[in-house]
Amino acid sequence: MIDYDFIYAVGGAFFLAFALLSAADRTNPRRWGNAAFYALLATSFWAGDRLGDVGNGVLVLGLVVVAGFKLMGKGAPATTTAEQRASESAARGNRLFLPALIIPAVALIGTLAFKRFPDLFDPGQVTLVALTFGVLAALAVCYAWFRPRPVTPFAEGTRLMDSVGWAAVLPQMLASLGAVFALAGVGEVVGGIAGGIIPEGSLLGAVAVYALGMALFTMVMGNAFAAFPVMFAGIGVPVLIGAFSGDPIPIAAIGMLAGFCGTLMTPMAANFNLVPAALLELKDQNAVIKAQIPTAIPLLLANIALIYVLAFA
Repeated sequence: MIDYDFIYAVGGAFFLAFALLSAADRTNPRRWGNAAFYALLATSFWAGDRLGDVGNGVLVLGLVVVAGFKLMGKGAPATTTAEQRASESAARGNRLFLPALIIPAVALIGTLAFKRFPDLFDPGQVTLVALTFGVLAALAVCYAWFRPRPVTPFAEGTRLMDSVGWAAVLPQMLASLGAVFALAGVGEVVGGIAGGIIPEGSLLGAVAVYALGMALFTMVMGNAFAAFPVMFAGIGVPVLIGAFSGDPIPIAAIGMLAGFCGTLMTPMAANFNLVPAALLELKDQNAVIKAQIPTAIPLLLANIALIYVLAFA
């Protein structure tokens, strides 16, 4: 059956390629740090389920050592020249976006189709499996269309990963930390603190603290999915649903949207805010965040109003 093992195998293969290319990149003075970081990630993908809790903990500490001691750098490996990229862009125009569109298209079609074959595809993981097939299909199309050297796509992937650095895995780390916080009872602590902040009997105050807490906790954690179990358990369930008899559906759904407003305003959400800056080669790595703040704040206020109106109508 095709399930998570397939996804992890593909992901591990990509990180192993990044590790080997980093080790061979003599233009990067810290190439061995990059190679070690990607090799640890490849090990996690390929053998994480066999390492056990202690082994995975040691692996994560290894990642922290590499990142914390600033052992990663950025090289300048030869892939394609600026002139070659400009020539390809002029020749193909907007058709260059077609490979990128293949990924969501295959993911959507695969999600619907794979469910019909429960003996072949794990029904609980069909979306991620289809997404992985989409990446591989797009890569195959690019090889057939552009006819690059076999190593070029992986070299470009390494260049992008080097531009983002250790922050590329920050969202996954923080999401895991959010689950740990929830199990450790941090939600109860947050609820106790919120109880001292919210004016007694004030519905608007409770809604505002919940939504603002979702945004602020997301800014710290870098991931609204990490913030949600903490804030929903600390304020959403006991205060908004329990004390004020609110509708849990809009409280949960719009609460997530409030968290996403925090996503727009934090570098901790590296995949949303730092990766685009690296892709666009912006001089200011926080330029995306600065552009999003004027939109994020009004959206957050609108989400507060929506929760207040829709959940307690």
